[in-house]
Amino acid sequence: MTAVTGEAVRTRARMIERLRGQGIRDENVLGAMEAIPRHHFVDAGLIYGAYDDSALPIGFQQTISQPFTVARMIEILHAGRELGKTLEIGAGCGYQAAVLSQVAVEVYAVERLRALLDRARENLRTLRLHNVRLKCADGTLGLPEAAPFDTIIVAAAGMSVPPALKEQLAPGGKLLIPLGGQEQRLRLIERQGSTFKESWCDTVRFVPLLTGIE
Repeated sequence: MTAVTGEAVRTRARMIERLRGQGIRDENVLGAMEAIPRHHFVDAGLIYGAYDDSALPIGFQQTISQPFTVARMIEILHAGRELGKTLEIGAGCGYQAAVLSQVAVEVYAVERLRALLDRARENLRTLRLHNVRLKCADGTLGLPEAAPFDTIIVAAAGMSVPPALKEQLAPGGKLLIPLGGQEQRLRLIERQGSTFKESWCDTVRFVPLLTGIE
């Protein structure tokens, strides 16, 4: 285990340098990525590839996003502002929620697959992240009981923006969601009073955003 931990520290440092080389400039985001041990969230057989810039399977036909995608999405949302109260749609194994916990005041993360949410809870429990709350819920409906949110980040691709997510965005808040099928791009939505400003960002690749709970 000591050898694994030592190698993880070295490869995590290389990951941060790679992210810098890929254009991530926000030091708060880089610090959050460095603070969270990505190898803690992947299966034992994938530990030595945990810090590669690739998505990895986490079971249930889901993946943990590649480090650059996580860093880039948070950087887009963090630009010129604080994340504040944040909602994550698609908690997966809990990795992105853990990274968000380092830069947001509160993180509410929802996951539609109960078994996967149980794994996320166990992963996060051992890290003692007290500002993260998890719930099994249909992410397309948001989390109305905790709304409004200053920031909403979606880790699955929809064909359109769920109306509930826009409704639950606080004035001045930002929502970032992948949209599309075979070809996907990030859509940034900024609430300005009762109106919404929308713009396209990077090309990405995510699993589909599905409804319901399993």
